[in-house]
Amino acid sequence: MSTSQVLFAGWMKTAPSAVHDEERQHAEEAALAALVDQYSSTLYRVAFSVLRNAADAEDAVQEAFLRVLRHRHTLGEVRDHRVWLIRIVWNIVLDRKRRAKTRPETDDIEELARVLPAEGLTAEERASAVQHHAQVLAYVDQLPTKEREVLYLSAFEELNSVEIAAMLGVTESTVRSRLFRARNLMAGLLSHSRSWK
Repeated sequence: MSTSQVLFAGWMKTAPSAVHDEERQHAEEAALAALVDQYSSTLYRVAFSVLRNAADAEDAVQEAFLRVLRHRHTLGEVRDHRVWLIRIVWNIVLDRKRRAKTRPETDDIEELARVLPAEGLTAEERASAVQHHAQVLAYVDQLPTKEREVLYLSAFEELNSVEIAAMLGVTESTVRSRLFRARNLMAGLLSHSRSWK
């Protein structure tokens, strides 16, 4: 059981009216703080994968937690906080992207390096890893939208097909079909790039 689930379980046990409002508020704040600690970096990666802008991604994560704060009374009913939070931030970034009608691209090495493991790598290996990561992301961006979404959620956020289906409002077989197409398209793109080296 995650830290936030333990806090929520304790919070729900002490939530009856016998508990003073101040104690309940303290418990809600502690539960929300646990969610922020546990999931903020995951939500940032999800937001950044779509928006490709650090400031916009941070704003989306903040907006997601503001929504959680407004609906904190329902936190005890949520079965999987990770999937629930990813769904919230995913909807926020897709709404922003639709409103903007453009997707700002960035090749900011510093931002890419932020999400790559760096321990034990030489400077040359790290630069090579950043370059390879940027190339893979560029190929992912070339995929059709539906295939790109399921591939990202599966490969980068490690959600299973049931979680992705619930998040996107499609059937599990649709998710598997999109993943199959996305992987085949990626294999073709990567194979093509290797043949040019």
